[in-house]
Amino acid sequence: MSPQQMFGAVYKTYFAEKLGLDPKNIVFVSAIPCTAKKFEVTRPGQDVDGMPGVDIAVTTRELGRMIQQAGIDYKGLADEKFDQPIDIGSGAGAIFGATGGVMEAALRTAAEVIEGKPLEKLEFDDVRGTEGIKFAAYKLGDINLKVAVASGTANANKLLKGVQDGTYDVQFIEIMACPGGCVNGGGQPTQPALVRNTVDLKKLRASVLYKADSDKLAYRKSHENPLIKKIYDEFLGEPNSHKAHELLHTYYIKRGK
Repeated sequence: MSPQQMFGAVYKTYFAEKLGLDPKNIVFVSAIPCTAKKFEVTRPGQDVDGMPGVDIAVTTRELGRMIQQAGIDYKGLADEKFDQPIDIGSGAGAIFGATGGVMEAALRTAAEVIEGKPLEKLEFDDVRGTEGIKFAAYKLGDINLKVAVASGTANANKLLKGVQDGTYDVQFIEIMACPGGCVNGGGQPTQPALVRNTVDLKKLRASVLYKADSDKLAYRKSHENPLIKKIYDEFLGEPNSHKAHELLHTYYIKRGK
């Protein structure tokens, strides 16, 4: 499942139980930059005990318009802490929205698991940037890992065909449908032509995410997030357990050609 659906599934099971709530009374709303998430909430294989994991998906563009229509001075709002019990995030999670961000987050964990020691440098710079297709190679212990990152469906098609015909030799692939990744999603706020023609929005938005993944954060690796560890210890058991598979996995079917 996507992070959106995993979040909904865990909230309507583990956290509902901890908070003493009937999941049938929970309305889970997700604010996202992706129009495809609206379709995702209705897909088969996304339910939790017969209920949708996510009830409503609102794009960032729609949310922005709602804020304007309500007359809310968004910039004037005081900072607040995350709602409990979802109060801990990681730098690895912050960079997910940029092309290469999911790859980098996964590499931070994979490298430490394989090598059995903390990374000296967490940044995997070769998979960063807004290029349509990026390649990199890393030596993790005894493994020589070749990776590829593509954003935009045309680039995804080129990469996958290259893998099929042997042009590209890679073992780990990240693909995002929108050029530049989720930061450039179809549900993002629209900008006037003057901005689109003079500002690289993909690069600018991605830079904000990488800035959020700073050395000041307590946790910059997904597997070190104590909240995630607690969820597995108290509820899911272990990665790929039966319960984790039941709640956090889905299936896909071929649609057309």
